[in-house]
Amino acid sequence: QVQREESAGGLVQPGGSLRLSCAASGRASTTYSWAWFRQAPGREREFVAAIRRGDAKKDYAGSVKGRFTISRDNAKTTVYLQMDSLKPEDTAVYSCAATTKNPILSYLSSKEAYEYWGRGTQVTVSS
Repeated sequence: QVQREESAGGLVQPGGSLRLSCAASGRASTTYSWAWFRQAPGREREFVAAIRRGDAKKDYAGSVKGRFTISRDNAKTTVYLQMDSLKPEDTAVYSCAATTKNPILSYLSSKEAYEYWGRGTQVTVSS
């Protein structure tokens, strides 16, 4: 069983930056494909970014491409989401997810791809 511990989110001004991390106990981060999802009030959970196990290929939602970066620390069991140029519409609860699958990249944007989920952390972008 993967235990996922997300770092605290927080309040940040528009245009600011924040880095989230997700630490898994047990196996190395390279054992899993990882993703970040987010859910704003009254909306469905949506895909943000993914990194595939093995080749570490990445995929991003169009709304965050060029602003957010997903990465992993191969020496540890941690995955990161660096969020820059934050906008008020980025406000949501962010959750990390992991799977042992190594599918085609596009499948990693689907919630159904993941067996393990973090509890989520609130990110608020507001002046």
